Amino acid sequence: MAVENSNYALERLRELLRVTTLAADGKLPTERALSERFGVGRREIRRALEVLEAEGLIWRKQGAGTFLGQRPDSWSDHAASLVTGTNFMEIMEVRLRLEPQLAQLAALRAKDADIERMRDLRDKIYERTDADWRELWDGSLHRLIAQSAGNQLFLSLFDVINRVRQDPVWQSVRERARKQHKTLRESRDQHTDIIEAIASRDPARAGEAMRTHLLTLQERLIRQTSMEQSDQPAFIEETTKS
Repeated sequence: MAVENSNYALERLRELLRVTTLAADGKLPTERALSERFGVGRREIRRALEVLEAEGLIWRKQGAGTFLGQRPDSWSDHAASLVTGTNFMEIMEVRLRLEPQLAQLAALRAKDADIERMRDLRDKIYERTDADWRELWDGSLHRLIAQSAGNQLFLSLFDVINRVRQDPVWQSVRERARKQHKTLRESRDQHTDIIEAIASRDPARAGEAMRTHLLTLQERLIRQTSMEQSDQPAFIEETTKS
């Protein structure tokens, strides 16, 4: 019965990762909460979590909990401090030089299962309307592409930049820049272009698709921040008059 319960728990956890909105930091419910939710013992939940961790779908930290994705390495934890005080233009400059290369390598090295997961993650980005959901799954998609490139040093560099997604200010600017329905459709199409170029094993096309996607995002961010800056003096003037 224990084996059956473990398999049942694993199936339910996979479903949880597919369809449930997680916290902004990707944290899963506690083992006790999962045990009560699925009606199985905590031992079975723990076994199922071990399987998911071995597959690279989650990572666990004692005293902190269980999180979606792979465990950040200690170097990226330390290096995350480097992004403190930076701005989105500096971040986009680095992304534009790093991620097209990662997409090219992914086109050469990604496994078929990786590509299917990329398609699944792309779909998840657009299932909901809240910013936390989109940031979580968009970050997971871009990290999977980076991981599929098969270069650990590149992946560590990517993780440093990807940490910025956890900053509420960064998330807020990104969400305001892509609120229009047309923008969401364009973003989905661009993600599809990247994935299908990788699936076609076409490095040049994959790199260019990623570059186009990031340039579009950069343009939206510039436009959004410019609009906000141009609106600020008028607001200040009105406040002064009143």
